[in-house]
Amino acid sequence: MAIRVLNRHLLPSLITLNPKLMPPFPSPNIHSFSTNSAHPSPPQFQHRNLIPLSNLFQRYGFPPSELHNFITKNRYLLNTSPSELDKSLRILQSLNLSRRCLVSMVHDCPQVLELDFLKKWEVGISEMGVSGTTSLMIQNVLEISRKFDLDPDDLSKCVQRLKGIGFSDVTVTRILEVFPTVIMMREVRIYHIVKFLQGTGIRKSEIDWVFNKFPGVLAFGVESKLKPLLDEFEDTVYTLDVVRKEILQDPRILGLEVGELTQILKMLRSLKCRVPIKEQIFHEGPFRAGYEVKLRIDCLRKYGLIYTEAFTVLWKEPRAILYGIKDIEKKMEFLVNVMNFDVQWLIEVPEYLGMNFEKQIVPRHNVIEYLRSKGGLGDEVGLRSLIKPSRHRFYNLYVKPYPECEKIYGKFAVNVEGRRKHPVGMWKLFKSQKYSDSKEDVENIKSFVECLV
Repeated sequence: MAIRVLNRHLLPSLITLNPKLMPPFPSPNIHSFSTNSAHPSPPQFQHRNLIPLSNLFQRYGFPPSELHNFITKNRYLLNTSPSELDKSLRILQSLNLSRRCLVSMVHDCPQVLELDFLKKWEVGISEMGVSGTTSLMIQNVLEISRKFDLDPDDLSKCVQRLKGIGFSDVTVTRILEVFPTVIMMREVRIYHIVKFLQGTGIRKSEIDWVFNKFPGVLAFGVESKLKPLLDEFEDTVYTLDVVRKEILQDPRILGLEVGELTQILKMLRSLKCRVPIKEQIFHEGPFRAGYEVKLRIDCLRKYGLIYTEAFTVLWKEPRAILYGIKDIEKKMEFLVNVMNFDVQWLIEVPEYLGMNFEKQIVPRHNVIEYLRSKGGLGDEVGLRSLIKPSRHRFYNLYVKPYPECEKIYGKFAVNVEGRRKHPVGMWKLFKSQKYSDSKEDVENIKSFVECLV
Protein backbone atom coordinates (compact mmCIF):
# COMPACT_ATOMS: atom_id res chain seq x y z
CA MET A 1 0.00 0.00 0.00
CA ALA A 2 1.18 3.52 -0.64
CA ILE A 3 2.74 5.33 2.26
CA ARG A 4 0.25 7.47 4.12
CA VAL A 5 1.51 11.00 4.27
CA LEU A 6 -1.23 12.82 6.17
CA ASN A 7 -0.14 13.50 9.71
CA ARG A 8 -3.10 13.12 12.01
CA HIS A 9 -1.93 15.49 14.68
CA LEU A 10 -1.33 18.29 12.15
CA LEU A 11 -4.92 18.52 10.93
CA PRO A 12 -6.54 20.15 14.00
CA SER A 13 -4.14 23.09 13.86
CA LEU A 14 -4.81 23.58 10.15
CA ILE A 15 -8.58 23.36 10.46
CA THR A 16 -8.61 26.61 12.37
CA LEU A 17 -6.87 28.48 9.55
CA ASN A 18 -9.83 28.95 7.21
CA PRO A 19 -13.10 27.50 8.55
CA LYS A 20 -15.06 28.37 5.40
CA LEU A 21 -13.04 25.89 3.40
CA MET A 22 -13.50 23.06 5.87
CA PRO A 23 -16.96 21.56 6.30
CA PRO A 24 -17.30 18.37 8.32
CA PHE A 25 -16.37 14.94 7.03
CA PRO A 26 -18.90 13.20 4.77
CA SER A 27 -21.46 11.22 6.69
CA PRO A 28 -20.55 7.53 7.07
CA ASN A 29 -24.24 6.66 6.68
CA ILE A 30 -24.25 7.23 2.91
CA HIS A 31 -25.94 4.19 1.35
CA SER A 32 -25.07 4.76 -2.29
CA PHE A 33 -23.16 6.94 -4.69
CA SER A 34 -25.91 6.60 -7.27
CA THR A 35 -28.29 9.55 -7.66
CA ASN A 36 -31.07 7.21 -8.69
CA SER A 37 -31.37 5.22 -5.44
CA ALA A 38 -33.36 7.17 -2.85
CA HIS A 39 -33.76 4.19 -0.56
CA PRO A 40 -31.53 1.26 0.34
CA SER A 41 -31.87 -1.67 -2.02
CA PRO A 42 -33.38 -4.94 -0.80
CA PRO A 43 -31.01 -7.73 0.31
CA GLN A 44 -31.73 -9.71 -2.88
CA PHE A 45 -30.40 -6.84 -5.01
CA GLN A 46 -27.34 -6.45 -2.79
CA HIS A 47 -26.58 -10.16 -3.08
CA ARG A 48 -26.91 -9.99 -6.88
CA ASN A 49 -24.46 -7.07 -6.92
CA LEU A 50 -21.84 -8.83 -4.81
CA ILE A 51 -20.28 -10.97 -7.56
CA PRO A 52 -20.25 -8.25 -10.27
CA LEU A 53 -18.65 -5.80 -7.81
CA SER A 54 -16.02 -8.32 -6.80
CA ASN A 55 -15.15 -9.00 -10.44
CA LEU A 56 -15.06 -5.26 -11.16
CA PHE A 57 -12.67 -4.45 -8.33
CA GLN A 58 -10.43 -7.39 -9.19
CA ARG A 59 -10.19 -6.12 -12.76
CA TYR A 60 -8.71 -2.87 -11.44
CA GLY A 61 -6.13 -4.60 -9.27
CA PHE A 62 -7.81 -5.21 -5.91
CA PRO A 63 -6.43 -8.31 -4.14
CA PRO A 64 -9.19 -10.96 -3.94
CA SER A 65 -8.22 -11.74 -0.33
CA GLU A 66 -9.11 -8.18 0.79
CA LEU A 67 -12.33 -7.72 -1.16
CA HIS A 68 -14.62 -9.42 1.36
CA ASN A 69 -13.52 -7.17 4.24
CA PHE A 70 -13.58 -4.08 2.01
CA ILE A 71 -17.18 -4.65 0.83
CA THR A 72 -18.29 -5.66 4.35
CA LYS A 73 -17.01 -2.36 5.77
CA ASN A 74 -18.58 -0.38 2.90
CA ARG A 75 -21.88 -2.15 2.31
CA TYR A 76 -23.36 0.95 0.66
CA LEU A 77 -21.30 -0.02 -2.40
CA LEU A 78 -23.75 -2.89 -2.91
CA ASN A 79 -26.49 -0.33 -3.55
CA THR A 80 -24.48 1.30 -6.34
CA SER A 81 -24.72 0.24 -9.93
CA PRO A 82 -21.60 -1.67 -11.10
CA SER A 83 -21.67 0.33 -14.34
CA GLU A 84 -21.52 3.60 -12.37
CA LEU A 85 -18.61 2.32 -10.28
CA ASP A 86 -16.90 1.22 -13.47
CA LYS A 87 -17.17 4.78 -14.84
CA SER A 88 -15.64 6.13 -11.61
CA LEU A 89 -12.75 3.69 -11.76
CA ARG A 90 -12.17 4.51 -15.42
CA ILE A 91 -11.88 8.20 -14.56
CA LEU A 92 -9.35 7.41 -11.83
CA GLN A 93 -7.41 5.29 -14.29
CA SER A 94 -7.45 8.12 -16.86
CA LEU A 95 -5.72 10.40 -14.33
CA ASN A 96 -2.58 8.23 -14.77
CA LEU A 97 -2.83 6.84 -11.26
CA SER A 98 -0.66 3.80 -10.73
CA ARG A 99 -2.58 0.65 -9.86
CA ARG A 100 -1.02 0.64 -6.42
CA CYS A 101 -2.13 4.24 -5.68
CA LEU A 102 -5.61 3.59 -7.08
CA VAL A 103 -6.16 0.55 -4.88
CA SER A 104 -4.72 2.30 -1.82
CA MET A 105 -6.90 5.40 -2.28
CA VAL A 106 -10.14 3.49 -2.83
CA HIS A 107 -9.37 1.20 0.10
CA ASP A 108 -8.69 4.07 2.51
CA CYS A 109 -11.25 6.56 1.18
CA PRO A 110 -13.97 4.81 -0.86
CA GLN A 111 -15.98 8.07 -0.97
CA VAL A 112 -13.76 9.18 -3.86
CA LEU A 113 -15.71 6.78 -6.09
CA GLU A 114 -18.65 9.22 -6.23
CA LEU A 115 -19.12 9.82 -9.96
CA ASP A 116 -20.09 13.52 -9.81
CA PHE A 117 -17.09 14.26 -7.58
CA LEU A 118 -14.69 12.57 -10.01
CA LYS A 119 -16.16 14.24 -13.10
CA LYS A 120 -15.57 17.60 -11.45
CA TRP A 121 -12.00 16.77 -10.44
CA GLU A 122 -11.11 15.16 -13.77
CA VAL A 123 -11.32 18.63 -15.33
CA GLY A 124 -9.85 20.36 -12.27
CA ILE A 125 -6.63 18.32 -12.24
CA SER A 126 -6.07 18.81 -15.96
CA GLU A 127 -6.35 22.59 -15.48
CA MET A 128 -4.48 22.97 -12.19
CA GLY A 129 -1.48 24.60 -13.87
CA VAL A 130 1.31 22.22 -12.81
CA SER A 131 3.32 20.09 -15.18
CA GLY A 132 4.53 16.65 -14.19
CA THR A 133 1.82 15.52 -11.77
CA THR A 134 2.44 12.23 -9.96
CA SER A 135 0.19 9.39 -8.81
CA LEU A 136 0.89 10.14 -5.15
CA MET A 137 0.04 13.82 -5.58
CA ILE A 138 -3.28 13.05 -7.30
CA GLN A 139 -4.12 10.43 -4.68
CA ASN A 140 -3.55 12.74 -1.72
CA VAL A 141 -5.26 15.73 -3.34
CA LEU A 142 -8.39 13.68 -4.09
CA GLU A 143 -8.48 12.20 -0.59
CA ILE A 144 -8.12 15.53 1.21
CA SER A 145 -10.61 17.15 -1.17
CA ARG A 146 -13.21 14.45 -0.56
CA LYS A 147 -12.79 14.56 3.20
CA PHE A 148 -13.01 18.36 3.43
CA ASP A 149 -15.33 18.95 0.46
CA LEU A 150 -12.83 21.07 -1.46
CA ASP A 151 -13.34 22.21 -5.05
CA PRO A 152 -10.88 22.26 -7.95
CA ASP A 153 -10.88 26.06 -7.62
CA ASP A 154 -9.33 25.68 -4.15
CA LEU A 155 -6.51 23.61 -5.65
CA SER A 156 -5.99 26.06 -8.51
CA LYS A 157 -5.77 29.01 -6.11
CA CYS A 158 -3.29 27.08 -3.92
CA VAL A 159 -1.06 26.37 -6.92
CA GLN A 160 -1.14 30.05 -7.90
CA ARG A 161 -0.20 31.06 -4.33
CA LEU A 162 2.76 28.68 -4.23
CA LYS A 163 3.99 29.73 -7.66
CA GLY A 164 3.56 33.40 -6.73
CA ILE A 165 5.89 32.89 -3.76
CA GLY A 166 8.49 31.47 -6.12
CA PHE A 167 8.18 27.69 -5.95
CA SER A 168 8.90 25.66 -9.09
CA ASP A 169 6.47 23.12 -10.57
CA VAL A 170 8.57 20.28 -9.18
CA THR A 171 8.42 21.72 -5.66
CA VAL A 172 4.68 22.44 -5.88
CA THR A 173 4.12 18.80 -6.86
CA ARG A 174 6.32 17.61 -4.01
CA ILE A 175 4.44 19.77 -1.48
CA LEU A 176 1.08 18.43 -2.64
CA GLU A 177 2.45 14.86 -2.41
CA VAL A 178 3.63 15.15 1.18
CA PHE A 179 1.50 17.95 2.63
CA PRO A 180 -1.78 18.26 0.65
CA THR A 181 -3.44 20.22 3.48
CA VAL A 182 -1.49 23.19 2.10
CA ILE A 183 -4.61 23.69 -0.05
CA MET A 184 -6.35 24.97 3.09
CA MET A 185 -3.54 27.25 4.26
CA ARG A 186 -3.63 31.01 3.91
CA GLU A 187 -0.95 32.63 1.80
CA VAL A 188 0.20 34.86 4.66
CA ARG A 189 1.21 31.87 6.78
CA ILE A 190 3.29 30.33 3.99
CA TYR A 191 4.86 33.74 3.34
CA HIS A 192 5.85 34.11 7.03
CA ILE A 193 7.65 30.73 6.98
CA VAL A 194 9.55 31.67 3.80
CA LYS A 195 10.55 35.06 5.24
CA PHE A 196 11.72 33.47 8.50
CA LEU A 197 13.99 31.03 6.63
CA GLN A 198 15.39 33.86 4.55
CA GLY A 199 16.19 35.63 7.82
CA THR A 200 18.58 32.79 8.72
CA GLY A 201 20.69 33.63 5.67
CA ILE A 202 19.13 31.18 3.21
CA ARG A 203 18.99 32.82 -0.20
CA LYS A 204 15.75 33.05 -2.15
CA SER A 205 17.13 30.67 -4.76
CA GLU A 206 17.75 28.06 -2.02
CA ILE A 207 14.28 28.31 -0.47
CA ASP A 208 12.77 26.24 -3.28
CA TRP A 209 15.25 23.42 -2.58
CA VAL A 210 14.51 23.47 1.18
CA PHE A 211 10.75 23.10 0.64
CA ASN A 212 11.31 20.42 -2.00
CA LYS A 213 13.36 18.30 0.41
CA PHE A 214 11.20 18.93 3.49
CA PRO A 215 7.64 20.09 2.65
CA GLY A 216 6.62 19.26 6.23
CA VAL A 217 8.09 22.59 7.35
CA LEU A 218 4.77 24.13 6.25
CA ALA A 219 3.09 22.45 9.22
CA PHE A 220 5.15 24.45 11.73
CA GLY A 221 4.30 27.84 13.13
CA VAL A 222 7.01 30.48 13.13
CA GLU A 223 6.43 31.67 16.71
CA SER A 224 5.41 28.32 18.18
CA LYS A 225 8.09 26.11 16.61
CA LEU A 226 10.67 27.52 14.20
CA LYS A 227 11.83 30.56 16.19
CA PRO A 228 12.26 28.65 19.51
CA LEU A 229 14.06 25.88 17.60
CA LEU A 230 16.63 28.22 16.08
CA ASP A 231 17.06 29.98 19.44
CA GLU A 232 17.93 26.58 20.91
CA PHE A 233 20.49 25.96 18.16
CA GLU A 234 22.15 29.31 18.87
CA ASP A 235 22.06 28.75 22.67
CA THR A 236 24.11 25.59 22.19
CA VAL A 237 26.97 27.78 20.91
CA TYR A 238 26.21 27.35 17.21
CA THR A 239 26.51 30.41 15.01
CA LEU A 240 23.75 31.27 12.59
CA ASP A 241 26.13 30.45 9.74
CA VAL A 242 26.55 26.88 11.02
CA VAL A 243 22.78 26.51 11.40
CA ARG A 244 22.22 27.74 7.84
CA LYS A 245 24.76 25.25 6.46
CA GLU A 246 23.13 22.40 8.38
CA ILE A 247 19.65 23.33 7.10
CA LEU A 248 20.92 23.40 3.53
CA GLN A 249 22.69 20.07 4.00
CA ASP A 250 19.52 18.40 5.32
CA PRO A 251 16.38 20.53 5.82
CA ARG A 252 14.81 17.77 7.90
CA ILE A 253 16.64 19.12 10.96
CA LEU A 254 13.78 21.61 11.14
CA GLY A 255 11.63 18.65 12.19
CA LEU A 256 13.46 18.39 15.53
CA GLU A 257 11.32 19.11 18.56
CA VAL A 258 12.25 22.08 20.70
CA GLY A 259 14.69 20.86 23.39
CA GLU A 260 15.32 17.53 21.67
CA LEU A 261 18.79 18.37 20.36
CA THR A 262 19.90 19.58 23.80
CA GLN A 263 18.88 16.29 25.43
CA ILE A 264 20.58 14.24 22.72
CA LEU A 265 23.84 16.16 23.10
CA LYS A 266 23.77 15.60 26.88
CA MET A 267 23.39 11.88 26.20
CA LEU A 268 26.27 11.87 23.71
CA ARG A 269 28.62 13.62 26.14
CA SER A 270 27.80 11.01 28.81
CA LEU A 271 28.52 8.00 26.59
CA LYS A 272 30.64 5.28 28.19
CA CYS A 273 32.52 3.85 25.27
CA ARG A 274 36.00 3.63 23.81
CA VAL A 275 37.56 6.93 22.79
CA PRO A 276 37.87 6.02 19.06
CA ILE A 277 34.12 5.32 18.89
CA LYS A 278 33.26 8.63 20.53
CA GLU A 279 35.65 10.50 18.24
CA GLN A 280 34.06 8.87 15.20
CA ILE A 281 30.58 9.88 16.39
CA PHE A 282 31.66 13.53 16.74
CA HIS A 283 33.92 13.70 13.70
CA GLU A 284 31.48 15.99 11.80
CA GLY A 285 30.74 18.13 14.83
CA PRO A 286 28.19 17.90 17.68
CA PHE A 287 25.32 19.34 15.63
CA ARG A 288 25.54 16.62 12.98
CA ALA A 289 26.14 13.94 15.64
CA GLY A 290 22.97 14.95 17.47
CA TYR A 291 20.93 14.89 14.29
CA GLU A 292 22.25 11.46 13.30
CA VAL A 293 21.10 10.15 16.69
CA LYS A 294 17.66 11.68 16.05
CA LEU A 295 17.40 9.82 12.72
CA ARG A 296 18.24 6.51 14.40
CA ILE A 297 15.72 7.11 17.18
CA ASP A 298 13.01 7.69 14.58
CA CYS A 299 14.11 4.53 12.76
CA LEU A 300 13.76 2.41 15.92
CA ARG A 301 10.40 3.96 16.72
CA LYS A 302 9.06 2.70 13.40
CA TYR A 303 9.48 -0.85 14.70
CA GLY A 304 7.55 -0.33 17.94
CA LEU A 305 9.94 1.17 20.50
CA ILE A 306 8.80 4.32 22.27
CA TYR A 307 11.07 7.37 22.27
CA THR A 308 12.65 6.77 25.69
CA GLU A 309 13.34 3.11 24.87
CA ALA A 310 15.05 3.98 21.58
CA PHE A 311 17.02 6.72 23.37
CA THR A 312 18.19 4.24 26.02
CA VAL A 313 19.17 1.58 23.46
CA LEU A 314 21.47 4.03 21.64
CA TRP A 315 22.98 5.23 24.92
CA LYS A 316 23.79 1.64 25.94
CA GLU A 317 25.11 0.68 22.48
CA PRO A 318 26.89 3.71 20.92
CA ARG A 319 28.27 1.59 18.06
CA ALA A 320 24.76 1.61 16.56
CA ILE A 321 25.15 5.34 15.89
CA LEU A 322 28.01 4.56 13.51
CA TYR A 323 25.87 2.24 11.38
CA GLY A 324 23.75 3.72 8.57
CA ILE A 325 19.96 3.84 8.68
CA LYS A 326 19.69 1.10 6.05
CA ASP A 327 21.95 -1.19 8.13
CA ILE A 328 19.79 -0.65 11.21
CA GLU A 329 16.60 -1.28 9.21
CA LYS A 330 18.11 -4.50 7.84
CA LYS A 331 18.96 -5.68 11.35
CA MET A 332 15.50 -4.80 12.66
CA GLU A 333 13.76 -6.60 9.80
CA PHE A 334 15.94 -9.65 10.41
CA LEU A 335 15.28 -9.56 14.17
CA VAL A 336 11.50 -9.32 13.84
CA ASN A 337 10.71 -11.24 10.64
CA VAL A 338 13.46 -13.90 10.46
CA MET A 339 14.63 -14.49 14.01
CA ASN A 340 11.05 -13.96 15.31
CA PHE A 341 12.11 -11.99 18.37
CA ASP A 342 10.02 -9.21 19.85
CA VAL A 343 11.45 -5.73 19.38
CA GLN A 344 11.47 -5.31 23.18
CA TRP A 345 14.45 -7.67 23.31
CA LEU A 346 16.59 -4.74 22.19
CA ILE A 347 16.14 -3.08 25.57
CA GLU A 348 17.83 -6.08 27.24
CA VAL A 349 20.31 -6.83 24.46
CA PRO A 350 21.17 -3.50 22.74
CA GLU A 351 24.49 -5.04 21.63
CA TYR A 352 22.56 -6.63 18.75
CA LEU A 353 22.57 -3.31 16.89
CA GLY A 354 26.33 -2.90 17.36
CA MET A 355 27.28 -6.24 15.78
CA ASN A 356 28.24 -6.76 12.16
CA PHE A 357 25.26 -8.17 10.27
CA GLU A 358 27.00 -10.40 7.70
CA LYS A 359 29.97 -11.50 9.82
CA GLN A 360 28.33 -12.13 13.19
CA ILE A 361 24.52 -11.99 13.31
CA VAL A 362 23.68 -14.12 10.26
CA PRO A 363 26.29 -16.91 10.86
CA ARG A 364 25.26 -17.27 14.50
CA HIS A 365 21.57 -17.39 13.61
CA ASN A 366 22.21 -20.03 10.93
CA VAL A 367 24.11 -22.26 13.38
CA ILE A 368 21.38 -22.01 16.04
CA GLU A 369 18.63 -22.69 13.49
CA TYR A 370 20.45 -25.79 12.25
CA LEU A 371 20.94 -27.15 15.77
CA ARG A 372 17.33 -26.39 16.63
CA SER A 373 16.10 -28.28 13.55
CA LYS A 374 18.22 -31.31 14.54
CA GLY A 375 17.12 -31.21 18.16
CA GLY A 376 20.64 -30.41 19.29
CA LEU A 377 19.63 -27.63 21.68
CA GLY A 378 18.68 -28.63 25.18
CA ASP A 379 17.26 -25.24 26.14
CA GLU A 380 15.84 -22.50 23.95
CA VAL A 381 18.48 -19.96 22.92
CA GLY A 382 17.31 -16.39 23.44
CA LEU A 383 18.75 -13.25 21.91
CA ARG A 384 21.03 -12.76 24.92
CA SER A 385 22.63 -16.21 24.53
CA LEU A 386 22.96 -15.61 20.81
CA ILE A 387 24.60 -12.18 20.94
CA LYS A 388 26.38 -11.80 24.28
CA PRO A 389 29.10 -14.51 23.97
CA SER A 390 32.38 -13.51 22.36
CA ARG A 391 33.20 -15.01 18.97
CA HIS A 392 35.56 -17.53 20.53
CA ARG A 393 33.07 -18.58 23.22
CA PHE A 394 30.22 -18.96 20.71
CA TYR A 395 32.48 -21.12 18.56
CA ASN A 396 33.38 -23.40 21.49
CA LEU A 397 29.74 -23.72 22.63
CA TYR A 398 27.83 -24.24 19.39
CA VAL A 399 30.26 -24.88 16.53
CA LYS A 400 33.26 -26.90 17.69
CA PRO A 401 31.24 -29.83 19.19
CA TYR A 402 29.35 -30.28 15.92
CA PRO A 403 31.62 -30.74 12.84
CA GLU A 404 28.76 -30.09 10.42
CA CYS A 405 28.37 -26.59 11.87
CA GLU A 406 31.91 -25.68 10.75
CA LYS A 407 30.67 -25.32 7.18
CA ILE A 408 27.61 -23.29 8.27
CA TYR A 409 29.73 -20.96 10.36
CA GLY A 410 32.02 -20.62 7.35
CA LYS A 411 35.38 -18.86 7.35
CA PHE A 412 34.72 -17.44 10.82
CA ALA A 413 35.25 -20.91 12.29
CA VAL A 414 38.67 -21.10 10.60
CA ASN A 415 39.61 -17.68 11.90
CA VAL A 416 38.71 -18.61 15.47
CA GLU A 417 40.33 -22.05 15.44
CA GLY A 418 43.54 -20.95 13.79
CA ARG A 419 44.15 -17.94 16.01
CA ARG A 420 47.38 -18.17 18.08
CA LYS A 421 47.24 -17.60 21.81
CA HIS A 422 50.68 -15.96 22.02
CA PRO A 423 52.70 -13.78 19.65
CA VAL A 424 55.74 -15.09 17.80
CA GLY A 425 58.75 -15.45 20.13
CA MET A 426 61.14 -12.52 20.20
CA TRP A 427 64.11 -14.84 19.60
CA LYS A 428 62.76 -15.58 16.12
CA LEU A 429 62.59 -11.90 15.29
CA PHE A 430 66.22 -11.27 16.33
CA LYS A 431 67.78 -14.45 14.94
CA SER A 432 71.09 -13.66 13.24
CA GLN A 433 71.29 -13.88 9.48
CA LYS A 434 73.04 -16.90 7.94
CA TYR A 435 75.84 -16.46 5.40
CA SER A 436 77.25 -19.14 3.09
CA ASP A 437 80.81 -20.32 4.00
CA SER A 438 83.57 -19.39 1.52
CA LYS A 439 86.49 -21.75 0.57
CA GLU A 440 88.91 -19.66 2.63
CA ASP A 441 86.67 -19.93 5.69
CA VAL A 442 86.62 -23.72 5.38
CA GLU A 443 90.44 -23.92 5.23
CA ASN A 444 90.79 -21.66 8.32
CA ILE A 445 88.40 -23.86 10.28
CA LYS A 446 90.33 -27.01 9.30
CA SER A 447 93.65 -25.49 10.35
CA PHE A 448 92.19 -24.40 13.65
CA VAL A 449 90.84 -27.89 14.39
CA GLU A 450 94.19 -29.50 13.48
CA CYS A 451 95.95 -27.25 16.01
CA LEU A 452 93.64 -28.49 18.72
CA VAL A 453 94.50 -32.06 17.95
